[in-house]
Amino acid sequence: MGVPAVAADTVSSEPGPCESLRIFGAVLQGFRERADLTQEAFARRVRYSVHFVASVEQGRRLPPARFVERAEEVLDAFGILQKAAHRVTRQPGLAAWFRQWAGLEELAISLYTYESRLIPGLLQTEAYARTLFENRVPPLSDEQVDAQLAARQERQQLLRDRPNTAFSFILEEHMLLRRTGGAEITRGLIDHVLEANAMRNVEVQVMPLAREVHSGLNGPMQLLETPENRWFGYVEGQETGQLISDPKTISVLQMRYAKLRSQALTPEDSVSLLRQMRGAL
Repeated sequence: MGVPAVAADTVSSEPGPCESLRIFGAVLQGFRERADLTQEAFARRVRYSVHFVASVEQGRRLPPARFVERAEEVLDAFGILQKAAHRVTRQPGLAAWFRQWAGLEELAISLYTYESRLIPGLLQTEAYARTLFENRVPPLSDEQVDAQLAARQERQQLLRDRPNTAFSFILEEHMLLRRTGGAEITRGLIDHVLEANAMRNVEVQVMPLAREVHSGLNGPMQLLETPENRWFGYVEGQETGQLISDPKTISVLQMRYAKLRSQALTPEDSVSLLRQMRGAL
């Protein structure tokens, strides 16, 4: 079934309670142990990483529908896992409008991100992310900061957990020139981006400040491709997010992203610029 485009313009940005995730995780663990399977053996059967299985059992990750279906089959769970999954509606540390997209990310075989406001979450360092959360308006409590930071660090495992997923990032140069958090945090951030770019499944391009023609003036966007070769898009604004499945709109976003890739610096030139920027700090 297609996922309709949704604009969540009335949803709170605060992370919701994670009790339903913990309950699902405990039920899953119970059925796994009943089947006398270790996490490693179970992970092989459902074709997910051990790290992912552990995260679901600990209530730290939203279980995708495909994972639940495979777990039902492997564990012969009498439909209980399916019913429990229907009650899992919130993911700790993630804004309500972002959770559906985060679930699609878990399965994506291609994930493209253009960002002009701040470094994408998948590429952020802990220090950079903490700076963003601690200076959010209105302010977050210490517990909320910790929850959002934990969720962000958990999402970042995608880069290593999904070695067969192609990740493309186009970053505006000015986001690093801003020096969010100070020079030291920015140095660490550039080092982290360079390390991520060294991975075979990750490509980072920088859009230079001087660019007379720019196809990203409509704002940031993300695109992903599922194992069934379906494409989805995601755009986000102030306290809102929109998941896009309409093929015509997806086609427009794909054309824009393709143009952006041609307008940005090549991956090799982007690395050179990042190193120059790091040396200038």
